[in-house]
Parts: sequence; structure tokens; C-alpha cells
Amino acid sequence: MSGFWLSDEQEAIREGVARVCADFNDDYWRETDETGRFPEAFVAAMAEGGWLGVAMPESVGGAGLGLTEASIVMQTVAESGAGFTGASAIHLNIFGPMPIVKFGTEAQKSVSLPRIISGEDKMCFAVTEPNSGLDTASLETRAVRTNEGYRINGRKIWTTSAQRANKILIIARTTPKEEARKPTDGLSLFFADFDRSRIDAKPIPKMGRRAVECNTLFIDDLLVPHDALIGEEGQGFKYLLQGLNPERVLFAVEAVGLGRAALRKAAQYAKERVVFGRPIGQNQGIQHPLAKCWAELEAANLLAFKAAALHDAGRECGAEANASKYLGAEAGFNACEASVLAHGGMGYAKEYDVERYFREAMIARIAPVSREMILNFIAERVLGLPKSY
Repeated sequence: MSGFWLSDEQEAIREGVARVCADFNDDYWRETDETGRFPEAFVAAMAEGGWLGVAMPESVGGAGLGLTEASIVMQTVAESGAGFTGASAIHLNIFGPMPIVKFGTEAQKSVSLPRIISGEDKMCFAVTEPNSGLDTASLETRAVRTNEGYRINGRKIWTTSAQRANKILIIARTTPKEEARKPTDGLSLFFADFDRSRIDAKPIPKMGRRAVECNTLFIDDLLVPHDALIGEEGQGFKYLLQGLNPERVLFAVEAVGLGRAALRKAAQYAKERVVFGRPIGQNQGIQHPLAKCWAELEAANLLAFKAAALHDAGRECGAEANASKYLGAEAGFNACEASVLAHGGMGYAKEYDVERYFREAMIARIAPVSREMILNFIAERVLGLPKSY
């Protein structure tokens, strides 16, 4: 962004993505939500347009652009009405492979990244575990070195798109926690084939975004070769940290995009719905909540793009990235709630879409990090207060 607006090149990105999204209307996204079918046609269209590689290096077929441009892509998708179903269907392709980009060997980059960008390979990212949650240092999945490579055993949870993945990026403990110099040492990152004879993926029934499933993984003697290791053994936690700020920014802009979609629906309905001889949008009881939501969304959006700009400039952006995720998620949720309420009883009806937006709005409030942990981070790192947990 140049100041507070998009450059001509960035505006062209927004318009290009919007043209792709225009081919996938409300009926399409309503159907994916009702049937649970993955939006394959949408992902294929985004891959064909080259948008999955927006932040990947040009040397492997990507556009070589930054977090700012990736944020424009993802926000445009969510704002089109695709919401978190559309955004989550491609979210992992945008920054998920970054550990490979930054720490992989030349062979890993040249072989793996072009196939991810094209959509030929479909990856999932297995980090969270049932017994650790946000406490990544307490991961229990083990990777034991053998003559052939590593033998991985354990469980993962909330792994997105494992039902269709043929590749898995997984973090596992290669040194027991009690033997490591510090708790975050001894974790290693691997990129390997998703071997369904060794990984049982069980979908988790959930409230929203049904078409993009989350899974519990049961991993039993998954054998991966030595060259599946990304970077150095035992340094996986450091590699994960590299992607935390971009992920928070992307969630923030996606939540803002979803909120804008909801607000657009509410404003249109408020203009058309006539009660007591006047459109309900003439009533301040309808106007004011929606206007307040617009202000909240715009404020959150500014901080998210500031965080993206800081990241792209190589500057520290932890506080801004975390705060933008917090504000974006809250603003998006508030807008979706206000939209449902502005529709009255019809807000509860699937045909108006806002109930779907409302269900999906919860995602950004929970993932990838809780609101409380964000406030802890800001309290400690910005305000200098003592650690509370």
C-alpha cells in the first residue's frame, strides 16, 4: 500500500482476484456449506490464475510478492461472499509452504513448491495436538531417527484439508522434552507424503465452514526419508515462529473481508425491506449498528495492513500482527452479528447467507491463537508487564 491506499499494481491484484470470485456466487458457497463438498472448482480457478503462488519466489513459479499482496488476495476472496470457506480452501497455499521456502534445500524447493503453487500437490499442516493446544513446546508426537529416515508416531488435531492432502508438513519431537536444553528445542519439521496406510484422518464435525474439513490424525509408524527433514533437526519451533505473524495478518484481513460481505448484505436488505411504510434502513436503530461496524472494520483493516507493510519491510511487527488479528476477528464477528439482526427473522434463514457468515465469523476469534493469548502477548511485549501464565 502507498500510504493509506492500494498502488495501481495492488489494485490490479484485487480486481483480478475479484474477477475469479465473480464466477462463484452465493448459490455456490451455500451449496458447499450444505453438502460439505470441497470447493474444487474455485481452488482450480485460483490456481489457474496463479494466485496460489502470490507470495512464493519467482524462481519456483510464484509471483515473488509480499504479505501485503497476499493479504489483498485473501481479503478479496472472503469479501466476495466466499467467506472463510473460500479463504480457508487456499489459505494454506499462501504462506503454509514458507518453512520450505526459507529453510528447505534447493532440491526441496525446486521439487515441492511448483507442485504446491500449481495445485498439483495438496498439503496439510499438522501442528496442534489434543494434549498441548497452544503450548507447542509440549507436543508429544515423536519422530525417531532410523537408518532409513524417521519413524513418526502420535496424534494431531484440527488439521485442515487432510481428507484431500497428498502431502503433509508436520512438526514432531526428535529429542525428548526432558533431554532438550530448553522446552522449545528438539522439535523438527518434515515435509512428506501423506501415507494413508499410516495416517488415519478423522473429520471433526463442527459449527461452520463444513466444506473445508478439520481432522484428528492418528499417526502410526509413518516412515519418512532423511531428506523429508526441513532445515536442521531440532530447530522446527524456530521455523514455525517465522510464519506466526503472517498467519495472524491473513486471519485479520479475511475476518475484515467477511465482515464487509455481511455489512453489504445488511445494507442492501435495509434499503429494500419496508415495514410500517418505510425502509427499515431509515431507522437509526438499524443504521447506527451498521455504521459502527463499518468504522470498526476500517480501523482493524488499517492495522492489519500496517502489520503487513512492516513485515514486508523486514521490521518487527509482532504487536501489530497480533493486535490486528484480535481487532479484525472482533470487528468481523460484530459485523456478522449486526447483519443477522438487521435481517430480523430472515437473518436466521440460509437463503440470505448471513447466518453462514455469522457461524464462520467464530473461526477467527478462536484460531490460530486465542484472544486471551494475544492480550497476554501485548501486555508482556508492549506494556512490559510480568508473564501471567
